[in-house]
Parts: sequence; C-alpha cells; structure tokens
Amino acid sequence: MVEVKLRENDKLDWALKRFRRKVRRAGLFKDMKKRRYYVKPSEARNRKRAAAQRRRARRSRRNRR
Repeated sequence: MVEVKLRENDKLDWALKRFRRKVRRAGLFKDMKKRRYYVKPSEARNRKRAAAQRRRARRSRRNRR
C-alpha cells in the first residue's frame, strides 16, 4: 500500500506528484496493467517464450556488429 502523508503547508499538486512517483517505484502500475484482463496460462507461457526469443535475436544482432 502506497501512502503519502501531507504536511500542513504542502500543496496538493506536490502531494499528487509524490504519490505518482511512489506508485511507479512500487511497480503497482505495471501490475495493474498486467491484471487488466485474464490471460490463460498457456497464452502466458507462449508470450513469455516469444519475448525470450525476441531478446535472444536482439542480442545476437548486437553481437554481430
């Protein structure tokens, strides 16, 4: 749970900026996007495998230069 405590003289936009930064650093935004809709386990495995292949291809392209 992300929490931002306001001091007496804090401006609301500063507090909102601090809150957004904490949410981003905690990784909650990524998690929310990931859970936005259900992904079947088989589809998740396929996506993970495809991402690994893309990473490997990118690395091999970089090494050839």
